Amino acid sequence: MAGIAESVRNIWQVEELRDRILYTFGLLAIYRFGTFVTLPGVDANALAEAGGAAGGAGSSILGFLDMFVGGAFSQAGIFALGIMPYITASIIIQLMGAVVPYFQKLQRQGEEGRRKITQLTRYGTVGITALQSVGYTINLQYGATGQAIVIGSTFFTISTVIVLTSGTVFVMWLGERISENGIGNGISLIITIGIIAFLPQGLFNEFSTNLNYNPFLLILEMGVWALIVCGIVLVSQGMRRIPVQYAKRVVGRKVYGGTTQYLPLRVNAAGVMPIIFAQSIMFIPGTVATFFPDSPWMQSIGAFFGDPSQWGYAILFFFVVVGFTFFYTAISVNPQEMADTIKRQGGFIPGVKQGRQTREFIDNILTRITLPGSIFLGFVAILPTFAMMLGVSQSFALFFGGTSLIILVQVTLDTLQQVESHLLMRHYDGFMKGSRVRGRKA
Repeated sequence: MAGIAESVRNIWQVEELRDRILYTFGLLAIYRFGTFVTLPGVDANALAEAGGAAGGAGSSILGFLDMFVGGAFSQAGIFALGIMPYITASIIIQLMGAVVPYFQKLQRQGEEGRRKITQLTRYGTVGITALQSVGYTINLQYGATGQAIVIGSTFFTISTVIVLTSGTVFVMWLGERISENGIGNGISLIITIGIIAFLPQGLFNEFSTNLNYNPFLLILEMGVWALIVCGIVLVSQGMRRIPVQYAKRVVGRKVYGGTTQYLPLRVNAAGVMPIIFAQSIMFIPGTVATFFPDSPWMQSIGAFFGDPSQWGYAILFFFVVVGFTFFYTAISVNPQEMADTIKRQGGFIPGVKQGRQTREFIDNILTRITLPGSIFLGFVAILPTFAMMLGVSQSFALFFGGTSLIILVQVTLDTLQQVESHLLMRHYDGFMKGSRVRGRKA
């Protein structure tokens, strides 16, 4: 505890870091405040009596989405759709970057190309939000919450689409400001703060249930939960270091090279994004099904994707997570670029020729270490299904593994990494003194 207290004091001694943290907390507080602002034309009391727009976190796909937006979905808040349309737009843009020559060209244009891709993603976010807000409006009007609507149907639909679209754009702007002027990844932190809002209630439900029946079972459950967290941290921080030898070269009177460095390849190079991407994709069929309330076939699809606790959903979700892990690793880690950089700097991997063989060597290792990492992510992603089968309360089972726990752990690690970097640049010890956290030299 003394070490943590000293680290906190160090943070407040660094003015820039202190300002960034306060700025981040301020914008996150604004976001949380917006989740409690009800849409125009909705009677909040009648909505609460009807049980909200979603049947509770995790009870359906709507409840699952409700967790990612901090309860704004069930409360019909102006941020009911949160940042998820932006994530969906990012997925579409990245998929098009793999198959459409125009987007491939933008990806190779450096900073200018990234600005254009960001702008296209923003436009896509607006379109997707408008589409999803129509489905959300139909869900409000024709579901059990229809009695909470106190204005005309047409005017309510138009106003809701405008407000929800504006709310999502504002949340997107908050995330970009946090990433630029705050600490951590703004988009990930906004999702995380929404998930954390459900954690106290989930813990309370689990403690109150098990303490009345079997306290030993509660201790065992907390121990398993801690082991799962440790496993996620281990996989997130695990990496394979490839030795790279640099030959000596003389420039003027100075000698460069002649040293051995290491090329780090992370076991989970994709980070938290495959989980977010996979969950966004799993939301799409349920959203589309809301547009066809009279179609039995579409409603059967909506029922399948609306129950995360069933085996079919869990198996499909597992394979989607594994697939997106490989996909995101492929677009975020470029073996050809690594091989060219090593060759350009006069380096080589011992026993491997420069150029094509180096690229193939890096690509093979990356594939081998990504496979167990993706399987682990997929297994943890479906742990809530097993937890609920073993009697864990539904509200806490979502934190017993799955998307929620992975996002919480990995976003926390990434944020701590940035805090560590700021402290180490100013010769302070961070939270991870003596450990091998990324950003700290061994």
